[in-house]
Amino acid sequence: MSFLHILLVAIIQGITEFLPVSSSGHLILLPNLTGLQDQGQAVDVAVHVGTLGAVVLFFWQDVRLAVTGLPRALLGHRDTPATKLAFLLLIATIPVIVLGFVLSITGLSDAMRSIKVIGWTMLGFGLVLWVADKLGHVEKEASDWSLRDAVVMGIAQAIALVPGTSRSGITITAARALGYERSDAARLAMLMSIPTIIASGVLLGIEVAGEADMQIARDGAIAAVISFFAALLALVLMMRLLKSVSFAPYVLYRILLGMTLLTIAYS
Repeated sequence: MSFLHILLVAIIQGITEFLPVSSSGHLILLPNLTGLQDQGQAVDVAVHVGTLGAVVLFFWQDVRLAVTGLPRALLGHRDTPATKLAFLLLIATIPVIVLGFVLSITGLSDAMRSIKVIGWTMLGFGLVLWVADKLGHVEKEASDWSLRDAVVMGIAQAIALVPGTSRSGITITAARALGYERSDAARLAMLMSIPTIIASGVLLGIEVAGEADMQIARDGAIAAVISFFAALLALVLMMRLLKSVSFAPYVLYRILLGMTLLTIAYS
C-alpha cells in the first residue's frame, strides 16, 4: 500500500469510528468510489487497534473502573459501580457477537457491502437519530444505566453490523430514546465500543495471523498510529461540541451522503 492509501484509510477509520456517521460504510465506499484496492484485513485490524487506544485513553477513568470490576462481574455480581459497569458492558456486547457470528457463517456480511445498502442505512438511520435526539427527554444519567437499557443498546449496536448504520450512531440513538442526556448517551456508546472493538479485532487478527509479513506489519503500524490520533481528535471535538450543539450536523451529513449514494446506485 502507498502511504497516501494508508493515510486515507487510517484517517477515515479514526474520524468516523466514534462519530455517528459509520466507519465501515466509509471504508467500503473508499475503494468503490476511488478505484483503490481494498486495504485488507491486516490493516483493518491495525486501524481498529489505533481507535481502541484512543477511546481507552479518553475514557481512562471509566475503563479502569470497569477493569477492576471485571473479575466479579464475570461471576454475575453488580453490587458496586465497578462490577455494575463491567457486567453491563459484557451484557451489551453479547448481541453484536452473536449476530456477527451468524452473518459471518451465512455470508450475509459480504452481501450487504453495497453502495445501495449504505445509501439507505446512511439516510434512514440518520433520520432516526434526528428523531430520537429531537424528541428524547433527559431523564437519566450514565450512572442510571440499567440491565434493560444495556440490553436495548446492545441490540441496537448489533444492528450496526449492517454497513452504513454506524455503531456509535445507533447506540447513541437508543440511549437518547431511553432518556439519556447527549453527552452521557455518547459516553455509554463509546464505552460499549471497547469490548466490541476488542472482539472484532481478535476475530480479524486470528484470520490474518498466518498471512502477515514485514511489509504488512509496517503498513499496519503506520495505520494504527495515524488512526489513534485521528480518533482521539474526533472524540475530543465531539464530546466538547455536545455540550452546546445537537447531533444535527451529523444527521445533515448522513442525509446528504445517503441521498448522493442512492443517486449513484440507482442511476
